[in-house]
Amino acid sequence: MRILLLGEYSRLHNSLKEGLLKLGHDVILVSDGDDFKKYPNDLSYDAKWSKSKWLYFPRRALHKVFKFDIAAIERGIRFYFLLPKLKHFDVVQLINEASINTIASFEIYLLRKLMAQNKKLFLLSSGADAVCVQYMLDKKFKHSLLTPYLENPKVSQEYPYILRYVSKSHLRLHRFLYDNIVGVIATDFDYAIPLQGKKQFLGLIPNPINVSKIDFIPTEIKDKIVIFLGINRHNYVKKGIVYFEQALAQIKLKYGERVEIICTENIPYQEYIQLYNKAHILLDQVFAQDQGYNALEAMSKGKVVFTGADDTFSSHYQLTNPVAIHANPDVDELVAKLSYLIENPEEIITIGKNARSFVEKEHDYLTIAERYLEVWNNKILAKNK
Repeated sequence: MRILLLGEYSRLHNSLKEGLLKLGHDVILVSDGDDFKKYPNDLSYDAKWSKSKWLYFPRRALHKVFKFDIAAIERGIRFYFLLPKLKHFDVVQLINEASINTIASFEIYLLRKLMAQNKKLFLLSSGADAVCVQYMLDKKFKHSLLTPYLENPKVSQEYPYILRYVSKSHLRLHRFLYDNIVGVIATDFDYAIPLQGKKQFLGLIPNPINVSKIDFIPTEIKDKIVIFLGINRHNYVKKGIVYFEQALAQIKLKYGERVEIICTENIPYQEYIQLYNKAHILLDQVFAQDQGYNALEAMSKGKVVFTGADDTFSSHYQLTNPVAIHANPDVDELVAKLSYLIENPEEIITIGKNARSFVEKEHDYLTIAERYLEVWNNKILAKNK
């Protein structure tokens, strides 16, 4: 089968590609590298000119005055010139509703071109989109990445990327996609729950993790407990990083030299990985129901991750032992949970082992690739009947 994976977030499509290639399929991954993370791809539509030094100030000025980023146009133009190379695929899968990440009308034009020269189009719900953003705006989750905005609309400047998914222009793109896709697949509970009842929903397929590329690091606690917080400034408010920072300030005062705290900000993926390798505990986010890709990678290394791991998650996977720590937007609760681990380091070792076993069982990239193939083939056969 010839498969085109379009777009990338958190290395999801890269891991899926590795699984599909291992199973003998022909796969091309086309993306912009996901900004500063610079994930690998076969063909790129990254906005290189717009990121150059000589366009830095004009780009900022245009964005400030007109709320428009010229990089969006450049990505679309670069993708247009890739179209002759993107033909005759059996399956095209989009990473989300704005996979090319250009202006909505241009995205529709490019997708029409892409569909005209390929077969079946599938969509992932693996990040913000029209369905999940509206679900969050309707306050149907106990808390979500929109909680800070719902509690204080003055922080709306932190949410232009998220809120655009319910704008008139994007909703036209959303409707266009749902009129043309074979179906949509969710990658975790944060996206699967809002899709329940949608006729296009094909179910939840967990994030694929290539555990063969990720070494389990046996936990050794000699003197200090090492806690890692990697900050992506674009997601600072949405991931509730301020709660972690406040909790860490208290932990530092409480435990002093018994802990080592590592904080980084907006660094490339490979450097990020190297820095958190020495950590025992990784702080991911406080507004999630499930784990995203970064959390799962850390769990596969045997880290104790503070992330989404609520009762719905535990019940779905029939877990009797913790594989991660569910993080709520509550500083006192975070301090209490961190304190328990610091004072009971054997729990860090146990949870780390549980985490690796969980990822191997539920997120293995080959098993997940097979599940995608099953869904794609079943829907293609059904459509062809």
